[in-house]
Amino acid sequence: MYKHILLATDLTEETQFVIDKVQEMMKFNKATLSIVHVVEPLPGYSYAYLGIEDIEGQLIAEAKQSMEKLGTKLNVGKSDQFIEVGPTKTKILKIADDVKADLIICGSHGRHGLSLLLGSTANAILHGAKCDVLTVRLPEEQ
Repeated sequence: MYKHILLATDLTEETQFVIDKVQEMMKFNKATLSIVHVVEPLPGYSYAYLGIEDIEGQLIAEAKQSMEKLGTKLNVGKSDQFIEVGPTKTKILKIADDVKADLIICGSHGRHGLSLLLGSTANAILHGAKCDVLTVRLPEEQ
């Protein structure tokens, strides 16, 4: 049914819950997998204000390390691992088009604050995608 799945991940510990679903979908459909993580750009003025020179670079470096581990775990080659900088929804949808994904899988939180923003991202992907989207409800903290 699905030939190419794109996992959109925030690379948090909760990602394992989504990974379990992705692995089952891959087995069931005999699909290939690509992975994308998006680093949101930070406003330029915050560097000088906080005295931080390259926090965005640090975020990208940490994302690369986490992505390599995830790629190894899922047997996904570097050519199918993407770390993007920019608006999350736009970057995920562009990668989905570029790799010709026919299914995007992402996690969705049912909480408040920053988690609500991530839920908004899942919703934006759902409404902007040209392919099917599976949002996996992440378990709430006990």
